[in-house]
Amino acid sequence: MNLDQYLPVLLFILVGIAVGVVPLALGHVLGPNRPDAAKNSPYECGFEAFEDARMKFDVRYYLVAILFILFDLEIAFLFPWAVTLKDVGVTGFVAVVIFLSILVVGFAYEWKKGALNWE
Repeated sequence: MNLDQYLPVLLFILVGIAVGVVPLALGHVLGPNRPDAAKNSPYECGFEAFEDARMKFDVRYYLVAILFILFDLEIAFLFPWAVTLKDVGVTGFVAVVIFLSILVVGFAYEWKKGALNWE
C-alpha cells in the first residue's frame, strides 16, 4: 500500500480545517472586544423578552411559517425544471402544469379558509 495516495486527502482535510478555524481565530484575536449592556442583553425579534420562554404562541404563527416553507420549497422545485425545460419536453411541461395547478388549488383553499389573514 502506497501512502502517497492519501496525501491529497490529507491536504484536503487540513485545508478545510484551516479555512474553518483560521478566520475564527483571527476574528477572536484581532477583533474589537467592547462589550456593553446593549450587546450583552438578550435580543429576539426586536424587543425585550417580556414573559416566560414557555409561553404559548398563537397557532397562526406556526401556520404561516409552515405555509411559507411549503410554498418556498415548491417554488424551489421550479428552478431545476426551468433550467432543463428543453430536455424534459412536453411530458415534463405537462407534469409541471399539473403540479402548479395543484399548488394553485391549495393556495386558493388556504385563502378561502382565511389561513393567510392575520388579525
